[in-house]
Amino acid sequence: MTISKEQIIQTAKLARVKLNDNEMDDITQRLSSILELVDQMQAVDTSAVEPMANSLDAVQILRTDQVDEPADKIARRNELLEGAPACEDGLFLVPRVID
Repeated sequence: MTISKEQIIQTAKLARVKLNDNEMDDITQRLSSILELVDQMQAVDTSAVEPMANSLDAVQILRTDQVDEPADKIARRNELLEGAPACEDGLFLVPRVID
């Protein structure tokens, strides 16, 4: 598939991209080569290829979620809560702003 200069001009106009005349030949050649590559890829028979999400067949190893708070973080949190005007169950209490 090839692309014409008129198509590039129209596309540039729609994309609001200003192109110089000296850029036009280079852009036409580059886009034509990209479209030729796409045509080559579409011509490949992939009917026997099984669809895959990852070409490396990588398996994502998941771990169980665990709450893990070191004792120093808990002590620091309690120290910060001591200076708060109001707190409950380890949380800062703030005035309601939306009714």
